Amino acid sequence: MQAPSSAMAPLIAVIGCDGSGKSTVCEHILEWIGRYGPAGTVHLGKQAGNVGRSLGRLPLVGAAMERLIRRKSDDVNDRIKEDKQPSLFPALVISAFTLRRRRRFKRMLALRQRGLIVVTDRFPQLEIPGAYDGPGFPEASQGSRPVLALARHEHAIFEWMANHRPDLVLRLNVDLDTACARKPDHRREALSRKIAVTPLLTYSGAQIVDIDTNQPLANVLKEAEAAVARVMAERGYAVKEENPRAA
Repeated sequence: MQAPSSAMAPLIAVIGCDGSGKSTVCEHILEWIGRYGPAGTVHLGKQAGNVGRSLGRLPLVGAAMERLIRRKSDDVNDRIKEDKQPSLFPALVISAFTLRRRRRFKRMLALRQRGLIVVTDRFPQLEIPGAYDGPGFPEASQGSRPVLALARHEHAIFEWMANHRPDLVLRLNVDLDTACARKPDHRREALSRKIAVTPLLTYSGAQIVDIDTNQPLANVLKEAEAAVARVMAERGYAVKEENPRAA
């Protein structure tokens, strides 16, 4: 039987569109939150774009592999809009990324069970299929048996992950032009979709604090610290004299 989230160390999730400053905020909060006790961090996103861009830097075959991943991703997004299941090869790619995320999620839970406060970059959501950090398969009932089986398996994994509600979600909001300037290697239309979806996510009713990351970084970090401090106090954590090293 799984221990309820409240029985484990606090979980702080940082979410937002690419270019909203998630990595910067995560790194800062991870170091800052060490005043309350040992802390660790885990990236819980799909990272398909990062994988594709990394493959794109390989000699000879890199560019072709990046184009293939992007094409398959576009195909999946189009089928989600049309409420159709993908063909078998894209379905296998989706499943591979889901299993990778489940492995990182289990690592995150293990850190919490060991008593480490955890700060995550991104967090799985079950509300909007195809949106960032959400299921890759649409909810369509039409498709081949193997693909439908993979879709059901993915949904079960996401349902399990989403049931572990964060103690706090720091939702970073950014405008499209700023996001594009910060992430020039990302497609504008993809960033636009993510920005539109961000305010719709509720993370199973978790406590959410919205932060405008168009403002100066010092203000962003100050607001993040204040939100985390309130939650740590609610969970009964007090500031310690020494800062343990983050895991």
